[in-house]
Amino acid sequence: MDWTMTANAPGKVCLMQGNEAIVRGAVESGIHFAASYPGSPSSQILGMLGKIAEERHFYAQWATNEVCAFQACLGTSLAGARSICIVKQNGLLCVADALHCASQHGVKGGVVLVTSDDPGAHSSTNEFDSRYMAESADLPMLEPTNMQEAKDMVPYAFALSEALRQVVIIRLTTRVCHGRGSVTLGELPEANRPLTTVNAWDRMVCLSFRHQTMLDTLEGFREAFETSPCNHYEGPEAPKKLIVAGGTGCLYSREALRLLKASGDVGLMCLGTIWPLPEQWILSKLRTAQEVLICEEVDPFLEKALMALAGREGLTLRFLGRQDGALPRVGELNPENVLSAARRLIGIAEPARQKASSAPLLERDLNFCAGCPHRATFYLLKQALRREKLPGVVIGDIGCYFMAGAQPGQYAYQACNCMGSGINLAEGLGQLTPYGMDQPVVTMCGDSTFFHTILPGLVNASYHHSNMLLMVLDNSATAMTGFQPHPGTGLTAMGETVQPMSIRAICEAMGCRVSEADPFDVQETTDLVTELLHEPGLKVLIMKQPCATLMSKQRKGKVTVRVDQSKCIGDGCGCDRFCSRVWGCPGNSWDFKAGKAVIDPVSCVGCGVCAKLCPAGAIIVEGGEDA
Repeated sequence: MDWTMTANAPGKVCLMQGNEAIVRGAVESGIHFAASYPGSPSSQILGMLGKIAEERHFYAQWATNEVCAFQACLGTSLAGARSICIVKQNGLLCVADALHCASQHGVKGGVVLVTSDDPGAHSSTNEFDSRYMAESADLPMLEPTNMQEAKDMVPYAFALSEALRQVVIIRLTTRVCHGRGSVTLGELPEANRPLTTVNAWDRMVCLSFRHQTMLDTLEGFREAFETSPCNHYEGPEAPKKLIVAGGTGCLYSREALRLLKASGDVGLMCLGTIWPLPEQWILSKLRTAQEVLICEEVDPFLEKALMALAGREGLTLRFLGRQDGALPRVGELNPENVLSAARRLIGIAEPARQKASSAPLLERDLNFCAGCPHRATFYLLKQALRREKLPGVVIGDIGCYFMAGAQPGQYAYQACNCMGSGINLAEGLGQLTPYGMDQPVVTMCGDSTFFHTILPGLVNASYHHSNMLLMVLDNSATAMTGFQPHPGTGLTAMGETVQPMSIRAICEAMGCRVSEADPFDVQETTDLVTELLHEPGLKVLIMKQPCATLMSKQRKGKVTVRVDQSKCIGDGCGCDRFCSRVWGCPGNSWDFKAGKAVIDPVSCVGCGVCAKLCPAGAIIVEGGEDA
């Protein structure tokens, strides 16, 4: 582990990633407990905390899901502990019920909830703006602009949480999580504060309607935010033109003003306290302004709030931002679109731009990794469904296999909602068999998702005897977010080896008929899937094959995969170029000049499944103990 996470070297300047800065801030705060469920772009935070937890005398866990993580943090608060919970924007939606209840009963020890938004949906199904959740739950929210602020806001948030006995949210975005910058280290506590006794009148009970109390507490945060060190202003004392920015928008705006040589004429307000807004601090500059540009990600949250504030105060201003089209309505901010919006604010015409080429850029399709067992699963599932008199209905879920809704999985999905939803969508369809629904219903989930949110749905499906097939794609890891452990792996975040939970035993305990198969045994597993599709009731099929990335590290002996060109019949194979189009593995390439299949030695991981499927038997696997 990087020494910057645990070294007591106050004043030392280090280069840190935003996620590392949050870890350092948590350690400087003297936390007692940390919990998370992995989700990009903030997965690394709990991973790093887990590695140093024993050394720094706190407990860290990869929880089964975000609800477990957040509620465990609330529990530790009863003993006066400081706890930090890390989620992404989708996970924040999972904890909505618990969060809204927590805002009513408050906390005793400090509780900080770090949520990471993903503008542009680089590693997400959406770009949900989590600021609405803070507003809805009447909870305070901070948002750092850079890595130094990311570190400093954590102890500041804990102090606020304990002073006002309320959960405090810190909102990150992808560029802050994964960006790097200079961070000046603070002092580490010699020891965590001692825990306190849980007294009979320590009340964290959501029994009565306490909305007024919540609003009073929120007003306390607003007063604190009026003089918060998290907010900054630079520019003329009485600006006519003003930029109000949050998060990375502040950095882009500062750069735009520098490039336009307008820093002395245009005011820049950088907001670190995103909710509740420090209204008087904002009004101190808003009252002199005539035009205001708001730079934020993703929705026009600040833009609408400032327009309402200006209207309440009777100010006549022109607002520019996400809502009026000065900035794109969706996606990330970047130097180009903020510079363009700043030109519009200042009244500078856009310079003429010459395109390097008018040819459209080629789009790179999403794809499973070379050797991914999911590719074989969806291939054989499609083969089995083609044997049916009516097309089957396939319901997806969230994980690497989400891509099966597109070309990598041969467009297998008819529906895919949110994490854990597949079992419930399929359960509903499976109840329609007596009413004329005679198509086979299939849903799938990963092994981590199984523990995360599938279990309640499986109880429901089993109890009500839904007619469906659940395929658990067990690749032995939370692969999509970085191979974090889950209850089926036998490891904890702190590296402890424990007894893994058996997916098969859990399903059988619910009364399910359970089978196991290897997706790489394509023909045998295809026959088994066909058999299960014809059986009535609920069936569970566990597809066991480790993630290709994990296996490539474990495979013993060199494996070579090659194409016997004397056997390859190219376009004549009858499969429309099986290797490059139907199978689609990155390890299988196509020589357009020769009209033949070739193996890419860089991408190929030597799983050898393509050799089993090649219609002409032209692919040869050589070497390796498990080839």
